[in-house]
Amino acid sequence: MLVNRRVKRLLQLVPGKQRFGVYRFLPFFFLLGGAMEWFMINVRLGKETFYDVYRRKRSERQYEARMEKNE
Repeated sequence: MLVNRRVKRLLQLVPGKQRFGVYRFLPFFFLLGGAMEWFMINVRLGKETFYDVYRRKRSERQYEARMEKNE
């Protein structure tokens, strides 16, 4: 219960409750989304970024689809 009270108190400290309601938290989510996107593009885990893996898998699927279509 102590953690629950701390979280509630922390949420009360965010300004704009009367004017914006729960939407006052949107800027935090935009920042979090931007940070995640930057991380996925720029940070290499091992030898690859997330987008390197995504592009490779997409091209593999396209190649397989073309091979099935030609059969």
